[in-house]
Amino acid sequence: MTSGHEETTEAGFALSLVRDDVLMRLQRRIGLVPPDGLGIGRRAVFWALVAWLPIAVWALLFGHALPGAPGEPLLGHFGVHVRFLVAVPLFFVAESMAHQLTTTLLPHFVRSGLVPAAEVPQFRAALVDVARLRDASMPWVVMLGIVVAWTALSVVTERAHDLVWAVEGEGVARHLGFGGWWLLLVARPLYVVLLLAWLWRVVLLFVLMRRIARLDLAIVPTHPDRAGGLGFVERFPKGFSAVVFAIAAVLASSWGHDVLYHGVSVVDLRGSMIAFVVLVVVLFLAPYLVFVGPLLNVKRRALLDYGALVGRHGWLVRRRWVAGEAVEDDAILTAPELGPVADTLTLYEAIVRMRPVPLGMPALLAVVAPAVIPMIPVLAIQIPIKDLLGGLAKALL
Repeated sequence: MTSGHEETTEAGFALSLVRDDVLMRLQRRIGLVPPDGLGIGRRAVFWALVAWLPIAVWALLFGHALPGAPGEPLLGHFGVHVRFLVAVPLFFVAESMAHQLTTTLLPHFVRSGLVPAAEVPQFRAALVDVARLRDASMPWVVMLGIVVAWTALSVVTERAHDLVWAVEGEGVARHLGFGGWWLLLVARPLYVVLLLAWLWRVVLLFVLMRRIARLDLAIVPTHPDRAGGLGFVERFPKGFSAVVFAIAAVLASSWGHDVLYHGVSVVDLRGSMIAFVVLVVVLFLAPYLVFVGPLLNVKRRALLDYGALVGRHGWLVRRRWVAGEAVEDDAILTAPELGPVADTLTLYEAIVRMRPVPLGMPALLAVVAPAVIPMIPVLAIQIPIKDLLGGLAKALL
């Protein structure tokens, strides 16, 4: 097994948010994860079937699956199918995406020169500390406690609406069948564990980015990415797009059931949908907002420094070419790095356009799009798709 220290050697400065954590180690022990890979495909299929197949088979065998079943059929409870056949596999697909992005982009802090040589030991220490947090058992013990408590509460309220399809018997003899108990005790706890695992990984990334932001970074105010050289950071949110889509799909499937079977209006759901989109934007983009302080500090200093430089350059040009005076100290005028007045103005304008956050529209879309897309079919139940898409286009453009 690769240790956190071995992951952060001089050769790569790479860190995976998922490899070698407690959940990964347990899956490796039972043969789901190969020694030299992540086993994404096999794990996605295995856990999806573990969660969903016993429920579906029981419902089919005992007449609870299709229309005509007593109460409501399992087929109409979209949330059950989406949660385990869509969301659970996507949680594992997201591991591959996040692993590839973090192991590729984190070393770029050093390769690009953003982390100068004097700060490399502190950068490496931050990676090692976060790897140690990732591999620790205590966070997973806390998550397990949350799941157990939540499951116990669910058992107490076992007659919740999303379990009506699994009720057997009549009157005082009514009780949950095997499919309902499997959902309560196995399938939903599995989903919640995977969801909490991703929330923990967002926390890990936040801790790491905060440690990096506190280093004496070599931010270049005139960098063409308009983020001082931190523009590559906006690629990180793409690693969480599948997670956002999975969560949104589960919510949308539940809302779709309420609209189709219980007369809920999509107008009444708009507030919840907007609140969800705002929440995921804040949650999944928060790790990168830690760079706002360093970027603003550099921009403030650069506006003063470059303003003075451009001002002196323009003053010397005026003395020589407007006032006709002899300029003895013309090093600034002849410096090839500065060039003519137009070039010095371009440098200053680049600083003026410098962004306070290293995130642009691609980063925002990486979170907003997967949050919104699953909501479209729900809205389309009562709103003509033409009007819906037209409204979305106006909002985006």
